[in-house]
Amino acid sequence: MALGAGRARVLRLILGEASTLVLVGLGLGTGLSLLASRWAQSLLFNLKPDDPLTIAVAILLMVSMATLASLLPAVRAARLEPTAALKED
Repeated sequence: MALGAGRARVLRLILGEASTLVLVGLGLGTGLSLLASRWAQSLLFNLKPDDPLTIAVAILLMVSMATLASLLPAVRAARLEPTAALKED
């Protein structure tokens, strides 16, 4: 903001970076969990390794929690006065 970015731009920047990390993590985590569930299926009786409803609910829950977790710091950063931030550094 000290270099001319608006509050909306700061929000987009922080939420965009958080979204990128979440999407990479979800992609890797979903793939690894499907591999692990195939291994666990051989150990447990009647385990469905690729239940789409369970995977969709888990992904939706992770995305919503990550959005909420990154929204508070993004709003705080957007409200921060540039002069106050420069004085602290």
